[in-house]
Amino acid sequence: MDLDKVRKTLRSQEAEMTSLRHDIHMHPETSYEEFRTSQLVQDKLTEWGIPFEAGLGVTGVVASIRGNRPGNRAIGFRGDMDALNMTEGNTFAHASKISGKMHGCGHDGHTVMLLYAARYLAENPDFGGTVHCIFQPAEEGGAGAQAMIDDGLFERFPCDAVYSLHNKPGIPVGKFVTRVGPQLAAVDHWVIGLHGTGGHGGSPEKGTDPTVPLAHTILGIHAITSRNVSAQDSAVLSIGMIEAGSANNVIPSDIRIHGTSRIHDPAVQDEIEKRLKEVAEGAAAMSGCTASIDYQRGYPALVNTLAERDKAVAAASALVGTENVDPDNPPINAADDFAFMLLKRPGCNVMMGNGDDPKWTSNHRPDYDFNDEALCHGAAYWISLTDQELNSPEAGSDRGEAA
Repeated sequence: MDLDKVRKTLRSQEAEMTSLRHDIHMHPETSYEEFRTSQLVQDKLTEWGIPFEAGLGVTGVVASIRGNRPGNRAIGFRGDMDALNMTEGNTFAHASKISGKMHGCGHDGHTVMLLYAARYLAENPDFGGTVHCIFQPAEEGGAGAQAMIDDGLFERFPCDAVYSLHNKPGIPVGKFVTRVGPQLAAVDHWVIGLHGTGGHGGSPEKGTDPTVPLAHTILGIHAITSRNVSAQDSAVLSIGMIEAGSANNVIPSDIRIHGTSRIHDPAVQDEIEKRLKEVAEGAAAMSGCTASIDYQRGYPALVNTLAERDKAVAAASALVGTENVDPDNPPINAADDFAFMLLKRPGCNVMMGNGDDPKWTSNHRPDYDFNDEALCHGAAYWISLTDQELNSPEAGSDRGEAA
């Protein structure tokens, strides 16, 4: 595949890519409400003659592009479409027009990059096999990936491997990072309840006081990672909210501690859930109280497979040079529901630079914006990855379905 031609073609389309990205940014839609964005994607695919199916996971769209060379492999590229429930702080012309919603994570850019990669591949199908472009809703807490899977994503669009691409502020445009194994964390949420009788603040001896086990539980929670998790593993426990009390002279009868866990290893995940229960129950028992815990597992850890990591690195390296690709970047404690797809198929998530200037702030901040200079790099990466996956010697046969 001629990557010089790829670059030249995408550069000629850069202005319209930017305009489309700005349009999506101005009209953010949150989980399972991406009807305008989904329709925009469908309209472009129709304009370019690319076959697609809509309605998976409510608003999801899958476009399928068949190469003109022999080959039976099929791969999936995931691009998320949803915005966040947050108020934008930017004042530029393409700032959000929807109160309380903004594209604070760059999914507007992700959508456009995948869309224009699909256009190029459809116009230049110089590969063997099939590319399924998966435009996914509800990544931001709505588990849209799982919803698409539940709607038969991999049965209707069989994939031998799946890939995702996410922007990363703090590194220069044109650089790519990834790793093999756990890259993003599992995210769990939990509520610990401490229950006593409560009573008068002037006579605590007449009842049981859950504020005492509250103190012990908080200390115990923060000791779990240092005393029950190996220093070789990664885990974070954070308390975000405590609910208790009605007046300064009334001992509460019930206290609720809300927290989150970020973990990369399922075995560590099991241990943390067990230890939270033991810490809370032990602290409560010392004061004659009782404890309960509601532990909810959210997105699983995102785990990249070796062969697919290697292909992703090769694709990025062919595009920008090996010196601009980090194949062993440290894991981070953010999460992404692409992890659900990786439980079903081998694959790899890659992060690409959104700019290292301080103005390109971190995701999920009111002053964040996707860097339009990255659009061509991202679209070109998808095309280069198609070449690595579907023009390699093994592209003529598939590996079957992964468990």
